[in-house]
Amino acid sequence: MITASLVNELRKKTNVGMMECKKALTETNGDLDAAVTYLRERGMMKAAAKADREASEGIIAARLSGDGKTGILIEVNCETDFVSRNDNYVAFVGEIADTLAASSAKTLEEALAVKIGDISVEDFVKAKTLELGENMRLRKFERFDLQDGGAIAQYIHMGGKVGVLLEVSASNGDTASKEEFRDLVKDITLHIAAAAPKGLSRDEITADIIEAEKSVYRAQLAAEGKPEAMIEKIVEGKIGKFFSEAVLLEQAFVKDPETSIKKLVEAKAKEVGDTLVVKRFVRFGLGE
Repeated sequence: MITASLVNELRKKTNVGMMECKKALTETNGDLDAAVTYLRERGMMKAAAKADREASEGIIAARLSGDGKTGILIEVNCETDFVSRNDNYVAFVGEIADTLAASSAKTLEEALAVKIGDISVEDFVKAKTLELGENMRLRKFERFDLQDGGAIAQYIHMGGKVGVLLEVSASNGDTASKEEFRDLVKDITLHIAAAAPKGLSRDEITADIIEAEKSVYRAQLAAEGKPEAMIEKIVEGKIGKFFSEAVLLEQAFVKDPETSIKKLVEAKAKEVGDTLVVKRFVRFGLGE
């Protein structure tokens, strides 16, 4: 029987992932020394030895299903910009993206376990690490499946340095095919890439972030000599300004700063004669 403690012991000896350690022990009938040899022969330990090296370059890639109802966003890292621009690496990231788009993986853990041929995505990345000599990793994975009518949209900016995945819902079945709706969705993805909102609405900004902002404002106001009785009122006003800059629906639209994203969506909803709702988004910035 392959116990968790045995798997953990092999992991400590080799610095290889738990799944590979369990597989190695299974293949060697629980023989620890044989499992170490098994991993060494397959180059796993060499790949793991590179794992501590910083990998903050790479590519962000996205894929959409043909019907616009499913989308994925991934970030695959390497160590240098030189490798990230290599055709071999670009094709490697593309193969991962295509494979995960065709899978049912919903989490990063599930994505790493998806098979490319007869090996997992995790092992596929390790094999490329050995081939190109740089630490590599699938760092982020996000999947959106359309919850209602509408569409999933994606946008890749700066050659893979920034990526956006967005869901906008619509009540009418034919709205997603309208040019006005497609233009709206495209504009919002471009806006998200440029403006880097911290959340969709105020509810998505955590209390820790809000309190950290307030602490900064309080310190600034105290240093300016503002009376203590006034500080909290001023802080509340500054927090309102913070939300207008951090929350997607309250941000000024980059193409028309006189209009918020919320007002933009409302105006487009009237134009297409439907109810439109920005449901969710995710933005990846390389190395962030």
